[in-house]
Amino acid sequence: MNSVRKLLEQKLSLKVNEHKSGVDRPWKRKFLGFSFYWRKGEVRVRVARQALDRFRDRIRQLTRRTRPGTLEDVIQSINAYTMGWIGYYRLADTPSVFEKLDGWLRRRMRQLVWKRWKRGKTRWRELVALGVPRERAALGAVGTSPWRMAATPVVNEGLSNAYWRKQGLRSIAERYHQLRAA
Repeated sequence: MNSVRKLLEQKLSLKVNEHKSGVDRPWKRKFLGFSFYWRKGEVRVRVARQALDRFRDRIRQLTRRTRPGTLEDVIQSINAYTMGWIGYYRLADTPSVFEKLDGWLRRRMRQLVWKRWKRGKTRWRELVALGVPRERAALGAVGTSPWRMAATPVVNEGLSNAYWRKQGLRSIAERYHQLRAA
């Protein structure tokens, strides 16, 4: 690092920030939110772990179970954030990461809705209205943990991917594939 710093500071008259700068293997460093990795003899780009953590933190803020406002407002703010985020990170060569984020986001949304239904009777009534059979809806109406209930087959059936698409929630993975194809 000393030789690189000397070149940058003396020859090029640039200032080096010690906290941000470093010399290391490409897969151990991050650059503008991206990281690099080897795959079949070529270097590929991926989203840095820290950038994924910041994305999840922001989505957690937007989908807090106690968040006020209508579901449409929540979806609108999530769409605005995720579409901008995926527009920046479309260069990454890791579609599976975006598919996992998509599933995680929908689970956060199911948790939010399940929590907003508040009572067992309301949960049962809403699940039946979404097309879940009455006997199965009773299974989705009970439970104490919104996060665990959001992963159950009954709640998944009622608040399916088609439901979210109809509500206007845009898919991160679909947008990634659109941007990569263009």
